[in-house]
Amino acid sequence: MDLENAKQQMRKGVLELCILAIVSEREVYTGDILDRLKENNLLVVEGTLYPIMARLNKDGLVDYTWRENAGGHPRKYFTLTDKGCMVVGVLSHAWLELVQSVGKTLESGRTSEV
Repeated sequence: MDLENAKQQMRKGVLELCILAIVSEREVYTGDILDRLKENNLLVVEGTLYPIMARLNKDGLVDYTWRENAGGHPRKYFTLTDKGCMVVGVLSHAWLELVQSVGKTLESGRTSEV
């Protein structure tokens, strides 16, 4: 088994939920999202984030507005749509159930080894 690939696939599976959770807190641009993910040891490059944000927008989960920046280049600022808020709630609940189930499974596996 390729352990690095397995770890990467697990992280990839929850990345969209993490991004939606960040956007749910306040209006953000991609740099804000990247910074928050980095703070939480979820290192993502811009080339990965942009297609995800485009897909989330296409799916009606996030919306954006262009704003001028002091540096001269306009930035896309993202907000969650009503549909996005609902999805964050459903996925967050599903995530917590999954974490609990996996935790129980791992714990029972450890106790049976003793």
